[in-house]
Amino acid sequence: MILYSPRCVTLQRLIRLLLAATLFLTMSAWSGTLPDAELFFKNANFSGAKLSPNAKFVAIRIPNKEHRASLVVLDLATMTPQTVASFEVADVVMFQWINDERLILNAGDLQAAQADINDAPGLYAVNRDGTEFRQLVERNVEYLKSGLEANILPWNNFFIAAKQNQTGNDVFIGQIEGYGKNVDQFWQVKTLNTRNGRTVTLDAPAYANEWFFDKEGTLRVVVIRQGRMRTVQYSDPSTGQWRKLAEFDFLSKDAFEPITLGPDNVLYVASNNGKDKTAIYRFDLEHNRLLPDAVVSSAKYDIDGGLLFNQDRLVGVRYEVDGEVTQWFDPEMAALQKTIDRLLPSTTNRIDFGIRAETPYVVIDAFSDVLPHTFLLFNKETKKISRLGASHPDIESKKMSKMDLVHVTARDGMDIPTYVTIPNGSSGKNLPMVVLVHGGPWVRGGFWQWEPEVQFLASRGYVVLQPEFRGSVGYGYQHFHAGWKQWGRAMQDDVADAAKWAIASGIADPQRICIAGASYGGYATLMGLVNNPDIFRCGIDWVGVTDIDLLYSVKWSDTNDVQKKYGMPVMIGDPVKEAEQLKAVSPLVQAARIKQPLLLAYGGVDERVPEIHGEKLYKAVKVGNPDVEWVSYSDEGHGWRLLKNKVDFWTRVEKFLDRNIGQH
Repeated sequence: MILYSPRCVTLQRLIRLLLAATLFLTMSAWSGTLPDAELFFKNANFSGAKLSPNAKFVAIRIPNKEHRASLVVLDLATMTPQTVASFEVADVVMFQWINDERLILNAGDLQAAQADINDAPGLYAVNRDGTEFRQLVERNVEYLKSGLEANILPWNNFFIAAKQNQTGNDVFIGQIEGYGKNVDQFWQVKTLNTRNGRTVTLDAPAYANEWFFDKEGTLRVVVIRQGRMRTVQYSDPSTGQWRKLAEFDFLSKDAFEPITLGPDNVLYVASNNGKDKTAIYRFDLEHNRLLPDAVVSSAKYDIDGGLLFNQDRLVGVRYEVDGEVTQWFDPEMAALQKTIDRLLPSTTNRIDFGIRAETPYVVIDAFSDVLPHTFLLFNKETKKISRLGASHPDIESKKMSKMDLVHVTARDGMDIPTYVTIPNGSSGKNLPMVVLVHGGPWVRGGFWQWEPEVQFLASRGYVVLQPEFRGSVGYGYQHFHAGWKQWGRAMQDDVADAAKWAIASGIADPQRICIAGASYGGYATLMGLVNNPDIFRCGIDWVGVTDIDLLYSVKWSDTNDVQKKYGMPVMIGDPVKEAEQLKAVSPLVQAARIKQPLLLAYGGVDERVPEIHGEKLYKAVKVGNPDVEWVSYSDEGHGWRLLKNKVDFWTRVEKFLDRNIGQH
C-alpha cells in the first residue's frame, strides 16, 4: 500500500538531516584506501529542483525517512520547507509545476530490480502547501477491473505535458490502446483537470504519437509514425481542419523532427536542411516549409533541442558541443549567465527561472566532469548563492579525475571525437587503460559531466577512453551515416584506432589495455577481442549483443517488428540478403577466436538483449578459453537497478582488471 503523508519540517531540521546523512556516508565511504564502489553507484540523494512560475517557491526531491524520494516545496519568502508528496514503498520520479499553486507528479520504485517492477507510474497532483493531494491515474497494471474509484483513470493513461503558460489546473495525458511490440499503438489524447479528475478527449489523427500544443492549450501539431515514414499534420485554425505539413522517411537526410510549438505559435524543428549538421529552424506553417535561417547552429556539432521560453517568446537554447552551453537571446538572461559563470567558473551552470518571476531568485544546477549535480539558489539582487543540495554529497571533487575531449583521426581519415579521463594524481603516462564503448549505438555516448563508471575506473588507476565511433549521433549526418552496416567493421576500427592513439600519445601501456561496454558496447567488446587481440588483453561485456541474427530471431526480445523490418536491415544488415556478412561479424560465430580473459554479465529478465545471447557465447568461448567468468543477475534487465548488484558487478570488474592489466 502507498501511503501519502504530508508533513511540515523546519528548514533547520531539514538541513541537519541532510548534513548528518552526508557525514555518515562520507565517513563510511572513505574508510578504506580507495573509495568504496557504493560511493559511485548509489541513487542520487538530492535529485532535482524546479522553480514555480512566479519564482516564489522551489520544489525539490530528497529522501524521506524510508529513504524514498519525496517531494518538498520550499517557500522562498520564509525559507520554510513543506513535504507535499511522500510514499512508503515508492519514489517520486517525475514532478512539474502546473501553475503557481499546484504540481503534478508520478511514482516508481527506484529500489526494485527489473523483475519486481509491476506498477505503472500513475499520476498525482498536489498543492504547494500539501493540501488537495489527489490520485488521478491508477498504478496497478490490470487489463480487466470490476471497477475504479470515481475519477481515477486506468493505468494506461500517461502524462504528456502541462500548459506552456503554466496557468489553470489542466494537463495533457495520452491513453494508449493496444499493447505489445507487434501492435500499432493508438492513443487517445485528453485534457485532465487535476482538481476534479475530469477529462475531455481531443480531436487528433489516428496513430499520432507525438503531440504539440499551443500557448492556449489547443492541440495543433502531431507526428504519425508508421514504418519508416513520418507524417507531420497541423490543425489549421483558419479552417478547423487537419492538414499535412510534411511526409518523409525518418532515415533520410531531409527528415526533420518537431521540437515544440512555442508560445509565439512558431513551430521549432531540428533539421539538417541539406547540410551535414542538424540545427534548429522555424517552420512556416502557412507555406509548409523550413525558413532558411537557423535559429541556432554549430559547424562541428548537431543541435536538436533544449529550447528555453518565457511566457511569450524563445529566450535561449541549451545544447551540447564539447560540453553543455546555453545561448541566450534575451540580454538580461545573457548578463545573468555571465555573472553566475564568473562566480562559478569551474562548472557548467544551468539556470532555471520562473517564466513570470515575481522574485529575484533563480535555481542553478552546477556540475562538471569532477562534480556531480549540485543545486544552488541565486538572488539576482544581492548576488548571494545558497546551497540547496547535491545529488552525491559524499563525492569529493578534488579526488575525481578530469575528462577531456580529443580528436582521433581514424585510418580512413574520419574524425573520431574521443573522451579521455586520466586518473587523478597519476603521471598520465604509460598507464593501464580501459576502452569504454558506449551502447546504442546510434546515440551520443560521452558528455562532459561526472560519470560514475568512468570515475570508478579512474579511481582504481585506469585511463578511461570513450570513442565516439562512426554511427554515434551529435557529430553530423556523415558521421552517423558512416556507421550504417559497419558493426564489427569500420565502427570497430574506430575503437581500435582510438586505442592506438592513446598508445602513440604515451598515455596507455600497450600491454595493459582492456575493452569494455554494455549492450552494443558489449558487442564491440567481443569483436574487439576477435579483431584486435594485439591491442586488447581482456574484455568486459555486460548485457551485450553476441549475434546479430539473434536480434532478429529471439521472439521474447522487446525489439519490435517495425525496427526489424524497416530500421535494422538498413542500419545493421539484412539477415537474409547479407547473412554471410553478418556471420563474419558475429562474436558467437567467431567465439573460438576469443582467447583473452573475459568477464560476461547478463540480466535474467533482460528483454532488450535476452540472456540467451550471453549463455550461448559463454558456452562457445569456454570450449577453448578457460579464463571466462560468468555472472547472471536473475532479477535484473538491461542493466543493473539494485545497488547490491551494481556493487557486486563493479567489484568483480575491479578484481578482473587488477588480475589482467592492473599494477602487479
